[in-house]
Amino acid sequence: MKKLILGTAALALSAGMGLAQDVVRMGTEGAYPPFNFINDNGQVDGFERELGDKLCEIAQLDCQWVTNEWDSIIPNLVSGNYDTIIAGMSITAERDEVIDFTQAYFPPDPSIYVGMSADIDVNSVVVAAQTGTIQASHVASTGATLVEFPTPDETIAAIRNGEADAALADKGFLEPIVTESGGELVIIGDDVMLGDGIGIGVRESDGALKARFDAAIQTVKEDGTLNGLIAKWFDGMQPKF
Repeated sequence: MKKLILGTAALALSAGMGLAQDVVRMGTEGAYPPFNFINDNGQVDGFERELGDKLCEIAQLDCQWVTNEWDSIIPNLVSGNYDTIIAGMSITAERDEVIDFTQAYFPPDPSIYVGMSADIDVNSVVVAAQTGTIQASHVASTGATLVEFPTPDETIAAIRNGEADAALADKGFLEPIVTESGGELVIIGDDVMLGDGIGIGVRESDGALKARFDAAIQTVKEDGTLNGLIAKWFDGMQPKF
């Protein structure tokens, strides 16, 4: 889906020495509902918070949630500021050269263009996208003029204030915004398929931690928990897990 351009407890895990209730810091953006957001109590919330807590319970990990701005989320994983990225991050070959990924916990999510008119030619206008995302890379590969913003909300603001003619982001993020706009915003054209699904990012040295999360993800796929959470947070969406 979205995005482009990862401790003692973490080192113990990567060495295969982790015991039950190891502390693992879960890095997320906190600004991409319904995947992740900050609720009225100032806590990380959303699909990935609920899923992450369940995975930690299965893997016998004590997970602590950390927020980080999107444009530096991979560098700060690599430098050890947290131990995972669970932030709506699409698995791509480019990212996989820098960090490692678990198996996907969310299928490839269509991206969509949104603007104030359905008649816009998105290949020849100004299109907004969040910095460092797969959507930004896609726009850059077309004939459109790309303008990048630090947060997804700013891409919508750019349409409304005239800085951009359209925005490209995950369908799961944009559809509710279009619905709530009361006709001000519309979807332009067909779905755009990008990325290979969403996974948890870990440092390449943390193979044991990756294995624990892979096993936990497989468990929630097989017992139906994952499908239930996706349906809950994404308006009844029924993935093919």
